[in-house]
Amino acid sequence: MTMTLADAARLDGGVVTPRAEQPKRRMFTAEYKARILDEYDAAERGERGAILRREHLYSSHITEWRKAAEAGATAALGPKSPKTRDRRDREVEQLRARAERAEAELVRTRAALEIVGKAHALLEMLSESTNLPKRPR
Repeated sequence: MTMTLADAARLDGGVVTPRAEQPKRRMFTAEYKARILDEYDAAERGERGAILRREHLYSSHITEWRKAAEAGATAALGPKSPKTRDRRDREVEQLRARAERAEAELVRTRAALEIVGKAHALLEMLSESTNLPKRPR
């Protein structure tokens, strides 16, 4: 037999209560994480559990936040936005590759100009040494 809301209302004395809302994921700011890490690290062993209970945290929170802080990434303590970071990283990498290609091309161009200049000077020197009259243009 399937029980409906109407059946439940009859069992509860006519009172129909709404379903509980879905729990929402908590988001912690970088400042909050840093403050809690500092307080946790400064506390003695017996007080650490009290801090976790007071803030409704798990020891895994502390472990993850400490790893991020030790990695030297304050930005890692804040909310993550991998799409933006990935796009920026890709863009930066493309720009670096483009700059390296442009620098390599500049080196080749300068070398070619230097060779052409030396060849021109050599031809001038050879034409002067033959003592031939220059042709009119």
